Amino acid sequence: MAHASTLNADSKKIYKTYKLSDMDISVVVPLYNEAESLPELAEWIERVMNENHFTYEVLMINDGSTDGSWEVIKELHEKNNNIKGVCFRRNYGKSPALNTGFERVQGDVVITMDADLQDSPDEIPHLYKMIKEEGYDLVSGWKKKRYDPKTKTIPTKLFNATARKVSGIHNLHDFNCGLKAYRKEVVKHIEVYGDMHRYIPYLAKNAGYTKIGERVVHHQARKYGVTKFGLDRFVNGYLDLLTLWFQTKFGKKPMHFFGLLGSLMFFFGLIAVILVGGIKLYNLYAGNHPMLVTQSPYFYLSLVCMILGVQLFLCGFLGELIIRHSPDRNVYEISEEITNNDQAA
Repeated sequence: MAHASTLNADSKKIYKTYKLSDMDISVVVPLYNEAESLPELAEWIERVMNENHFTYEVLMINDGSTDGSWEVIKELHEKNNNIKGVCFRRNYGKSPALNTGFERVQGDVVITMDADLQDSPDEIPHLYKMIKEEGYDLVSGWKKKRYDPKTKTIPTKLFNATARKVSGIHNLHDFNCGLKAYRKEVVKHIEVYGDMHRYIPYLAKNAGYTKIGERVVHHQARKYGVTKFGLDRFVNGYLDLLTLWFQTKFGKKPMHFFGLLGSLMFFFGLIAVILVGGIKLYNLYAGNHPMLVTQSPYFYLSLVCMILGVQLFLCGFLGELIIRHSPDRNVYEISEEITNNDQAA
């Protein structure tokens, strides 16, 4: 993979071919406690956009930072009104930040990237070209050579292998890469909630946007701050993947799962009861003195397994349905917002 300087040299040769609206690119940057890296990131993005003559906006979504990131964003807006911002009152997570950005984007192509300088803005022209000229709905970056610790790279490989299998998107190697490009239509037709940002390609596929590509991108070691990755994110990632797969496969056809499961459990429970009763009748016929059916532990075990199994699965599914259709799922308390029409409130 070429280094940043080479990428930058190549990017000068790529110019926009299509112009469907007044703005070419919207860059959405979710961030949490990245005050040190923001000035350098903003300058880097501005340089790439100017070199390629793109019209653009940068939406920085401050996810409840406590290190003065919002003050830095306001200063950057004063210097460059292409930089806009949204500030959450508290930390909601990356998915709410991305969803808030997607609601506000205006550019024909939407780029997402992290604020820690590990994603290179020099990749933007190449991603733009893949969307506009090659017709992709979504292009995901692949950090083939990573500079992260083994405690992050090994779980990431396991996670991506599982995600490819479950989602059916076999050409992606890095589902969770923060550097992605989308046609604006895609982000306007998907809803990112909870921690589903890891599976945006899967969400796009489920929404009917199936032309999903990948590009090997340059990855840099973190320059400021510390990684937010932890074991809890790895575990939650698998749980979210299972939830998304379950909703996709059975969300609109619950009886295909619950009807079959309920029938099987009832059938095995009935067989168990018949066996227990048959054994008692046989012992009576043979002149033995069998214990009562209700004294058999297998009788109660079959009933308990059947009832608890049905209840647990139904409770889980009903809970997911309630969350999925909750009107408050993507309602966030926003304290301030910067636009070109007014100053920070």
